[in-house]
Amino acid sequence: MDSNKAIDILKAAILLERRGQAFYAQVAKQTQSKAVKEIFEMMAAEEEDHARFLSDQFTQYEKTQTFVKPDFKQPIDDTNAALILSDEIKKEISAAGFEAAAISAAIDLENRSIELYTQRAKEADDPHEKELYQMLADWEKTHHQLLHKMNEDLKEKIWYDNSFWPF
Repeated sequence: MDSNKAIDILKAAILLERRGQAFYAQVAKQTQSKAVKEIFEMMAAEEEDHARFLSDQFTQYEKTQTFVKPDFKQPIDDTNAALILSDEIKKEISAAGFEAAAISAAIDLENRSIELYTQRAKEADDPHEKELYQMLADWEKTHHQLLHKMNEDLKEKIWYDNSFWPF
């Protein structure tokens, strides 16, 4: 494995996670919606965990040129999914408002992370590195799925509210 490439990927991954954390924290701070605030606070905390873990990997890799086996797993919390997909949140968000724009931007952030992590998981020779990036790609995919579902629900709501249905 090319040491410089591994370092560059780790740096890019840390930067993506820190940007995501800052963005999600800012959305949580600015939104008027309690439900949106909770969702984006949860996502900011998860991105912070990712950045911290990647920073630890970076330190380890610089010292030993090896990756540490990932020691945390994606949390499975159905309450977050229920919160995100609730009718309450759909009522609180305007499809053309700040929160909807934030959801759209968040989807783009998640797509970039998924792309980087998936590609690196395919390229990695080190089994721990491969596992690390696959785990992160899978985790970011859950964020993407939730954000995508919210976005689709918002589109459906605005279509319904404005009689855009063809029937």
